[in-house]
Amino acid sequence: MFVDSHHHFWSTGRDDYGWLTPANTDLWHDALPPDLHPVLQRHGVTDTIVVQAAPSVTETDYLLGIADATPWVRGVVGWVDFSDPTHLAHITRWSKHPKFCGVRPMLQDIADPDWILAPALAPTFQSLIALDLVFEFLGTPRHLDTALTLFRRYPQLRSVIDHGMKPDIARNAFDPWGTQMGELATLPHVHCKLSGLVTEARTGWTLLDLKPYVDHIVSAFGAERVMWGSDWPVVNCNGGYDAWRAVTLALVGAHSGAQYILGNTARRFYRF
Repeated sequence: MFVDSHHHFWSTGRDDYGWLTPANTDLWHDALPPDLHPVLQRHGVTDTIVVQAAPSVTETDYLLGIADATPWVRGVVGWVDFSDPTHLAHITRWSKHPKFCGVRPMLQDIADPDWILAPALAPTFQSLIALDLVFEFLGTPRHLDTALTLFRRYPQLRSVIDHGMKPDIARNAFDPWGTQMGELATLPHVHCKLSGLVTEARTGWTLLDLKPYVDHIVSAFGAERVMWGSDWPVVNCNGGYDAWRAVTLALVGAHSGAQYILGNTARRFYRF
């Protein structure tokens, strides 16, 4: 019925996350299908997309293995090193897996916001286009100009912006984020995930804190290019799955395109 287009799985026994350490007490625990499934059932979510959380090829193989054993995981978004030509072989190999959807570089962790525009990275984008795979843009407002340049360069690339490009909701910083997201929305091949927004909000956020950002994303992109995601388990750091789901339904549940935002956009985009 409903789709969660963005969540993670991880195991603290693996050593390739980098950012996930015991110091991160809110998230330093295994997050696996048996932990998420009861939450999905509570909200009528029947299908999901799992997204990489570690910058490694091993991560993609790990998630594909979980997807093989988990029928409700309908797709995997993995990782490759765009700057390593040998990784093109991994993309080709994974493309034969029925649940492999595409890749996501962790751009928010790379110092140079224009790194992704380097000519040396073009073969990876060309491979994604040739194999009809997805590219997910994980960035922050400092990447908005970069994203516009990138998506104009590759109009055939199946593209989605994660977490609404992480607007600084805690500081009520709407512009220039709003204007630049509007420019990105003019590109018909670019989609946007309604996810991760509570992470950018203040502790104790309310519906009114999120409303301008949710409204703008839906208005700019249109319901048929917006897809809801939980960003579980990260969402548990500031409100939780239930609270984010409730505020989403309050803000878009009566929208004429709610069926797209809550499921159909993701089904069409990820093709399941």
